[in-house]
Amino acid sequence: MIFQGLFATALEEGEIITALSFSSRRSGYAKFPHPASRFALGRCFVAKSKSSEVRVAVTGLRKARHAIPAMEAALTVDWSRPHSTTAISTDGLLSDLHGSSDYRAHLIKVMAQRALAV
Repeated sequence: MIFQGLFATALEEGEIITALSFSSRRSGYAKFPHPASRFALGRCFVAKSKSSEVRVAVTGLRKARHAIPAMEAALTVDWSRPHSTTAISTDGLLSDLHGSSDYRAHLIKVMAQRALAV
């Protein structure tokens, strides 16, 4: 795994990622920019592999990248279904002046829906 935590990767000094490739049947990405700084407050990548395995990866909303198993399960059943009813745990989510953990849990749903619309 490349990402180890907030501002921490497994890359060695002088290493740089020059390309990424995914063997997915469908995928989408969405980021939510902070209104003032335009830096991403959170990002979401949703993918369905050729074997129909679904992954939802979220970054920027807790100290490390994390998956959303409940949303992955729901998308495995119905890729196109809106997931506003999927319960997102606030455990481990950041809570600061940019947004509470409840706000960030809601943001995961919004970004996942936007990623699906891509």
